[in-house]
Amino acid sequence: MPHAPQPQPADELDAEAVRTWSSLALAALGRDREDIDAINVYPVADADTGTNLYLTAESADRALEAIAATSLSQAVRAYAHGALIGARGNSGTILAQLLRGVADVLGAEDAQDAENAEPGDSDPGRLLAQALTRAAEEAYQAVAHPVEGTMLTVASAAARAGEAAQAADGTAADVARAAYEGARAALAETPGQLAVLGRAGVVDAGGCGVVAVLGALWQALSGEQPAREPVRGRAGPVPLPPEPCAEERGGPAYEVIYLLEASEPAVAALRSRLDGLGDSLVVVGGDGLWNVHVHVDDPGAAVEAGVVAGRPYRIRITHFGDERRRSRVERVQRAVVAVVPGEGLAGLCAEAGATTVLVRPGEAPAAAGLVDAIRRAHAREVVLLPGGAEWRAAAAAAAEQARADGVRVAVIPTRSAVQGLAALAVHDPEGSFDEDVVAMTAAAGATRYAELAVAERQSFTSAGICQAGDVLGLIDGDVAVIGAGLPETAEAVLERMLGSGGELVTLVLGPEVPDALAERLEAYVQHGHLAVDTVTYRGGRYSAPLLIGVE
Repeated sequence: MPHAPQPQPADELDAEAVRTWSSLALAALGRDREDIDAINVYPVADADTGTNLYLTAESADRALEAIAATSLSQAVRAYAHGALIGARGNSGTILAQLLRGVADVLGAEDAQDAENAEPGDSDPGRLLAQALTRAAEEAYQAVAHPVEGTMLTVASAAARAGEAAQAADGTAADVARAAYEGARAALAETPGQLAVLGRAGVVDAGGCGVVAVLGALWQALSGEQPAREPVRGRAGPVPLPPEPCAEERGGPAYEVIYLLEASEPAVAALRSRLDGLGDSLVVVGGDGLWNVHVHVDDPGAAVEAGVVAGRPYRIRITHFGDERRRSRVERVQRAVVAVVPGEGLAGLCAEAGATTVLVRPGEAPAAAGLVDAIRRAHAREVVLLPGGAEWRAAAAAAAEQARADGVRVAVIPTRSAVQGLAALAVHDPEGSFDEDVVAMTAAAGATRYAELAVAERQSFTSAGICQAGDVLGLIDGDVAVIGAGLPETAEAVLERMLGSGGELVTLVLGPEVPDALAERLEAYVQHGHLAVDTVTYRGGRYSAPLLIGVE
């Protein structure tokens, strides 16, 4: 049940104050989300800064509500941790680090061991001022190449104003109000600090989020509600200038985000590696858990760098796309969300314009993760490709929740990634929603699919008894062939599938499968079926040894 915000005494910082702050910040970002999206031009004009900030705050609020925090330390650490694991986009990742900086001071208050805070000094105003200063410092450190005129500038100005209020013996509420006012003043100056903002006639979108969060903090500590003011900038979407600005023209094509379990030295090496691959690099966190955000042209290399550093998970790869850049801040009419079992497949679908949800072997996508992907797609209409029969329940639940948010969603019952590829190939974002869904459903349904896997133990199958180590050829979900080797089994599967006809064979190779197998199978198809074309893709890490589609 949502926490009901209650104003706190002006000089009291406790768990209830953090819960109230969280609820008010989430409400404020919810009110301003679309307006903030509408002025989002930096670092990429992809119209999602408000949404990313809201989703990050939502994750932080859920984490806080999930525990019965009785102390300030417990509450603020839970709040920061929730933001870290749920951070979305460049702005959400920086917000997570700002909250971590606050937690590093307020979270250590109970033990009186906060760095740069004197033991025994528990004055709430002083602690809050120190927390805001630490937050700004850590946020700057988390960004590989800080740029002025962004939310970093706004957070830094807020910290300076808070320190000044504390120096004048201000209460915690006084510090929060000063920080809020300082942030507002700094936000108004951002168009003069960052050229892309000045050209568009808007303030920094991320900075608007910082102002909203600080306004919520002041309200939580004082009970005084900041005057509601519109997000400053154009009332409508920012139009595309005749010549794209330099920041867009050479920008990377993909956004890559993942959580990472790794040591601090490994993360230092990762920062250096990712800095050479792309831009908008932000790495936040600590104590073995990090949130990594970067814009790159090679998403596989960015993920692989994470593998070298530690254990990446919750990997999200988003292709910015020419259409999204052209539409600027307009909510797109239609998008596709695809669940895919392989990093290479994720990149392939993202390149085709889909928002992807990557799943690993033995895992199923959570409905919440699919809802998040639908929101990230930022469209009025969404076509959802679950990619597996076992994932349909989660897809149906996510679609129902998204519909409650006002998004029109259609779930196409794809049972394999190759059916999803076939559906994407005929996707027409310019046509009517119903016609597009019918065409994509027909393309998926006309694609027979197969998967080759290695048996882990002896078992009974529809094709007979298999032994551990046998290669199983599953056609349309049922074991049809049991073989000793991958090439021979793949040929037997192809012969069965092509016996009823076909025009195109799609091969998706797993990470350990050599290119020679693709060459052998292409030659096999060409020899026996001259009129059938073959295309081959790399499924990447987490994909099955071999996927086959026949259209």
